[in-house]
Amino acid sequence: MSLFRRREATITGPDGDIPSRPARKPGHVHVTNDSAMRHSAVWACLRLRADMVSTMPVDVYRRVQGVQVEVPKPPVLVNPGGERVDMPEWLYSSQVDLDRAGNVFGVITDRTGVVGPDGRGLPGRIELVSLADVVVRAKGSQITEIRIGGEVYKGDRLADIWHEKQFTLAGLPLGLSPVAYGAGAIEESLSAQQFALDWFGGSAIPAGELKNVEKVVPPKESAAIKERFRATVSAGDVFVHGKDWEYKPIQAVAAQTAFIESRQFGLTDISRYFGCPADLIDAAVATGSITYGTITQRNLQFLIMNLDPPVTRRETALGKLTPRPRYVKLNRGKLLAMDPETRSRTIKTRLDSRVLTPTEARALDDLPPLTDADLAEFDRVYGVPRTQPTEAKA
Repeated sequence: MSLFRRREATITGPDGDIPSRPARKPGHVHVTNDSAMRHSAVWACLRLRADMVSTMPVDVYRRVQGVQVEVPKPPVLVNPGGERVDMPEWLYSSQVDLDRAGNVFGVITDRTGVVGPDGRGLPGRIELVSLADVVVRAKGSQITEIRIGGEVYKGDRLADIWHEKQFTLAGLPLGLSPVAYGAGAIEESLSAQQFALDWFGGSAIPAGELKNVEKVVPPKESAAIKERFRATVSAGDVFVHGKDWEYKPIQAVAAQTAFIESRQFGLTDISRYFGCPADLIDAAVATGSITYGTITQRNLQFLIMNLDPPVTRRETALGKLTPRPRYVKLNRGKLLAMDPETRSRTIKTRLDSRVLTPTEARALDDLPPLTDADLAEFDRVYGVPRTQPTEAKA
């Protein structure tokens, strides 16, 4: 059976050929990978993490005599989905699937002439597929069959499937889905949102008391009146009655407060499932606000606590697309961008401690090395630098 979708059964109507669905209870929302993204907190968490990972430059290195040397990237790490899908788009799409479902699948449609560890050519192109089209069958910890649409991959053909996963447990061949495990929190918040929409749209009826003030209503007649009232008001129509009926909606202030608190708490609760601090998606936090000394400090905490582990796993997975002993690194420096003042102080400290040359420092700001004319101008404006005094010989 599929681990990523749930097909809704249709019910044949009285005519035998008109499908109909059971009436939806106001405020109820069924949580799927698609419906979960209609929640602003889910969307914001997935967007933030995928934005960060997909815009990190992908570099390939190998070690030569103990020194890390950058080498050219293979085409699959430049345009992994062909000319129409570059690396940032491919990384974004795959990161969203990993963060919401714990898995991402792709079909290897081209291979290079470089033989990989499995004896086949390394992937040259990987076409990502929608999780809604994927059906996985497994036996124990081994995947035995993968269906993508109408195509079946099993046996040797399983090698044509690219599968990356996270949130794993021992003995399971697939990663766990945050959407599935956080469905309760997501459904609570989405249902509250849907109830509010139904309320303002007129299809939701508050709990209340419909009372006949003129006579005692027998149970059978009471049930009929109840259904007529519900059917009329749920459709947004006007319920017409005489002076004998009186309707009193039950609206407790405590219930209204709980409704608002539930929606606010839902943002923070959902953020935990998707590994994203609530304050970074503009959700209210318990203390009201969180203050950091610099932007770099906040970004550093986000990188260490939330992004570095999944980025490291992605580096390992992408490294399998390169011939040994090459390896892949995602440049985390982009996330740690500093404000101009802090950046200048940091560069100056590195220059003074002689761990950075002036040429390397200028390259950080995309400036060319200093020329002889530049050095001469510095001498004219600031004077010739003093040299350190030498000790007098005894």
